[in-house]
Amino acid sequence: MSARARLLLGSTRKSRVVSYSALFLAVCAFGAVAVAPMAPDAADLPVKTVALELALPDLQSQITAQEDTQEYYVREEKVRAGDSLATLLKRLGVDDTAATEFIKADRAAYQVLQLKPGKQVQVQTDADGELQWLRTTLGNSRDGASNLLIQRDGDHFKTAQTSAPLERRVEMRSGEIRSSLFAATDHALIPDNVAMQIVEMFSTDIDFASDLRRGDRFNVVYETLWQNGEYVGAGRVLASEFINAGRAYQAVWFDEPGSRQGGGYFGFDGKSLKKAFLKSPLEFSRISSGFAMRKHPISGTWKAHKGVDFAAVTGTPIRAAGDGVIDFAGVQGGYGNIVVIKHWGNYSTAYAHMSRFGSGIRKGTKVSQGDLIGYVGTTGASTGAHLHYEFRVSNEARDPMSVDLPTAQPLAGTQLQRFRGVAGDMLHRFALLNPEGAGTRLAAYK
Repeated sequence: MSARARLLLGSTRKSRVVSYSALFLAVCAFGAVAVAPMAPDAADLPVKTVALELALPDLQSQITAQEDTQEYYVREEKVRAGDSLATLLKRLGVDDTAATEFIKADRAAYQVLQLKPGKQVQVQTDADGELQWLRTTLGNSRDGASNLLIQRDGDHFKTAQTSAPLERRVEMRSGEIRSSLFAATDHALIPDNVAMQIVEMFSTDIDFASDLRRGDRFNVVYETLWQNGEYVGAGRVLASEFINAGRAYQAVWFDEPGSRQGGGYFGFDGKSLKKAFLKSPLEFSRISSGFAMRKHPISGTWKAHKGVDFAAVTGTPIRAAGDGVIDFAGVQGGYGNIVVIKHWGNYSTAYAHMSRFGSGIRKGTKVSQGDLIGYVGTTGASTGAHLHYEFRVSNEARDPMSVDLPTAQPLAGTQLQRFRGVAGDMLHRFALLNPEGAGTRLAAYK
């Protein structure tokens, strides 16, 4: 290759290198320009200050308006034993002669003077004690209570009386047996009528006079009735659970329109707890003589004792063990005053040594389970006050403590499904009262 050719070739290569270098520098420069900030730095911008003049509030006008506004006060007090109208109104902060005179003179308003201790009274007064209104609830019956309102109308007063609807609430309590059922329920702040419902609920399975053990536990869910925030009383037991000697007895109230059984208590399995016969015709007693051979306390001879003797004081109420018709009521030899009840099928029961019969108890009278039929006594061949109770099948005496007692028909179909919803809610409440046993209850329920 000639020198001229080599010179041209080197020049071309050099031109290409210069061209590529220029192109690379141009791209880098463009990239540098592309990422550069497009807006000016905020620190370089001029600062503008805007001042606004705000008007101060007119405090004097506010004070004047406040002074012109009438202030009212609402107070509440309970009527105390020995209260007069004057002492009650004084505690309520009422200083109003016109109101006092109206209450004394108006027939409806005068009922305030007849309120029993414990009743709540609310009033509204102005700063000077002038009565604006007074309201209270009259009566405490479950279907006859009413609201009384005494209200100022200018320079006069007027009264209004309206019915007071009942509000139902649900209470949950638990307790443990230390000495007796009622001692335990009192300690748990459970009303006596709720305790009695527990006894009636489980009386076919538990003898509350002899079967209770120290350490037995119970849970109960029941209704309470209120009017205008004031306690009226306890209602029905909705569910209860009693653990006696390690065995759990449970009951849920279920009442559905159209149900063949009507309202009643059922176990979590939907089986009715109402048995055809009570385990004991007495609510609280002890067995003094069982169904067995014994030496007769009067004749001294050994013979079969064909009933059960329940020791109780004279005058203790005796209940019918089951539904039926009075077959005999009168005096019968060594039985003394005796009542015999004919039940369905071939069952009958006898109640002897009564001091007297219940009202209206005579042959042919229909009775229901739990009805009062007489009172404990010591008539006939008896050495002390007690009830001699016989349970007969085809007129043959059987031991009422061991005989298998029939129960009512269980729930089924759609009624059982609806009952399960009610029972599930009560099961949850039992779990809240006693979380330790929740798993066992749930397993039994399922």
